[in-house]
Amino acid sequence: MTPPRKGRAQTPGVDAARAAGISFEIASYEHDPRAEGYGLEAADALGIEPARVFKTLVAKLDGERLATAIVPVTGQLDLKALARALGARKAVMAPPAEAERATGYVVGGISPLGQKRRLATALDVSAEAHETVYVSAGRRGLEIVLAPSDLVALTEAVVGAIARG
Repeated sequence: MTPPRKGRAQTPGVDAARAAGISFEIASYEHDPRAEGYGLEAADALGIEPARVFKTLVAKLDGERLATAIVPVTGQLDLKALARALGARKAVMAPPAEAERATGYVVGGISPLGQKRRLATALDVSAEAHETVYVSAGRRGLEIVLAPSDLVALTEAVVGAIARG
């Protein structure tokens, strides 16, 4: 994989990957605003196995601090497991507006890379089963394809079993 040429889709997430000097690709598709599941839409539109597409969710830990959870679109976030992984007693989903303010991205396009404010991050262990995974590049219809180890390094994520289903 090679970084995309200058002039292609730019987002803070793509810029963060480029600045880190990692190997990555960009995959784009025409987002359908009527789509219910952004990640499943991405897998279908790009013709890839849904287990390789990961969604980025924002949760609130212990009622105070925000955290990022990266889980496969084929599963659901286990909030208790996320809390344990990040050393908290409790986790709940953050309100969408709060997630958008903290990350600088809109819901459905929240990237784990290049967030406005760096949040504690956990990645589901299932990512390690794939050579590369797809995560939002920071805009609906735009995915960044990278090695799970690079995703961990760029986000300083802890890896754990945080998804179920």
